[in-house]
Amino acid sequence: MERLAGAGEEVLERIASIAAAERVVGTLGTLKERVDELQKSVRTIDRLERRLSAIEWRLTKLEGKTSTKSRKTSSSGSKKRTATRKTGAGS
Repeated sequence: MERLAGAGEEVLERIASIAAAERVVGTLGTLKERVDELQKSVRTIDRLERRLSAIEWRLTKLEGKTSTKSRKTSSSGSKKRTATRKTGAGS
């Protein structure tokens, strides 16, 4: 009876280790997919940074050619604001 109980425990331990190994393998597969997605995102960011650098360079070049650097811009603070009056519940 003891040998049978010991064998049963051993089988249960093996099943548990197999299930844990399957979870690890599944997690590693998911991790690989996520790393691939991250690499694609980083490549996209690199391309955007190169484009931005080129645009900044062109802007700097254009700003150097213009004779007037000051520009009038409208600010949101210059807009006229009106106060709203709250009315009571009975009005």
